[in-house]
Amino acid sequence: MSYPFRMQTTLWAAGLLMGVVLTSLAEDPVAESTKHAAIQSLQEYNVLIGGWRGVGQPKRGSQTGAWQERAESLWELKSKSHGIRWNVDAGKHWKSALLSYDESKKLYVLAVKSLDDTSRTYRGKIDEKRLVMETDVDEQKEIHRATLTVLNDNRVTLLLEKRPEQQSFFTRVAEIGYQRDGTRLAVAGSAGPECVVTGGLGTITVMHKGKTYYVCCTGCREAFNDDPEGILADYQKRKVEEKAKK
Repeated sequence: MSYPFRMQTTLWAAGLLMGVVLTSLAEDPVAESTKHAAIQSLQEYNVLIGGWRGVGQPKRGSQTGAWQERAESLWELKSKSHGIRWNVDAGKHWKSALLSYDESKKLYVLAVKSLDDTSRTYRGKIDEKRLVMETDVDEQKEIHRATLTVLNDNRVTLLLEKRPEQQSFFTRVAEIGYQRDGTRLAVAGSAGPECVVTGGLGTITVMHKGKTYYVCCTGCREAFNDDPEGILADYQKRKVEEKAKK
C-alpha cells in the first residue's frame, strides 16, 4: 500500500521516535546497574552525607590566610552521573566535586570544578583509611593530590597538595578540617530509620502508595521519586540478602 508523501514522512518520524524510545528503554537496565554499583562501591563514604562547617589553613597551625567555608554532601544518582556530590560555599579552591568509582580500573574518581570553572580529575585508592587521589600532569606541568580522611562520624579532613612534574615530593597547598553541621550523617547500620536507597541513616521522609519511607539526602529523595517501585524492589532484595548472611 502506498501513502501520500506527508503521511510517509509522519510514519517515518513516528518510527524514528519509537526507535529512540525503545533504545532508551533497552539502556535503562544498564544505567540502573551502574547506579547500583556506584552505591555499593561508595558505601564506605556514605558517612559524608550531610552538612559541614570547614576551616581551611594554607599552613598547618597558622591562622595566616585561613578561611571558613560550608559544604553540603548528597547522593547524585542521575542517568549519567552517579556518586556523592560535594557542594562548597565560600571555599577558596573548589566549587563542587563528584566522588565516584571506576569499577573497570578499581579506582576512586574525584571530578572537581574549581572557582574559575575549570575542571580537574583526581584518581586513586584507599591507603591506610585515607583516600589518596592524584591528577595527571596539567598544562602548568604540575600534578595535584587530594587526600580525604574520615576521622570519625563528625570530623573529616581534606589535604590539598601539588608538585612539579619533575619533582618527587608534594608541597602543601591547604588543608580543610570539616566538622559536621546539624544532624548525624547517614551511616549504614546506625540506630534509626534506614535509607531505602543507600542503606544509610534515613533523615528525610518520602511517600509511596500511602506508606512512609526514609532517605538520607535530597539526592536519594530525587532517585526515589523517579523510580519508587524499582528502589523498593532493590531495598527488599538487599534486606533478604542481609538476612541470609546472618
